[in-house]
Amino acid sequence: VQLQAYGGGSVQAGGSLRLSCEVSRDMFYSDAVHWYHQAPGNQRALVASLTSDGRTNYPRSVEGRFRISRDKIKNTVALQMNNLKPEDTGVYYCSVDWRDYGQSWGQGTQVTVSS
Repeated sequence: VQLQAYGGGSVQAGGSLRLSCEVSRDMFYSDAVHWYHQAPGNQRALVASLTSDGRTNYPRSVEGRFRISRDKIKNTVALQMNNLKPEDTGVYYCSVDWRDYGQSWGQGTQVTVSS
């Protein structure tokens, strides 16, 4: 299974970016999809989750600013990021939890937010 993330870039604080993740397998078989953020020098941290029954979860640091969505027809996962802050800088990874396959990861896309 391959996940291809794209959409990263450089923006000023307060700006927006939309990340997308293309998944090579039918997402009908997924339990949940996630986006993780890895800031420079830090461990990877979960910033958004969406379960197969539509429940979302966000840490307080991004709640109200980030929104995860999924297109089951196109097999894509998106992360809309608004009101970006310099601390949102880092590499963003998408991942999928499969019912029968475990967890798959994308290669990451870089987001840089300048103040």
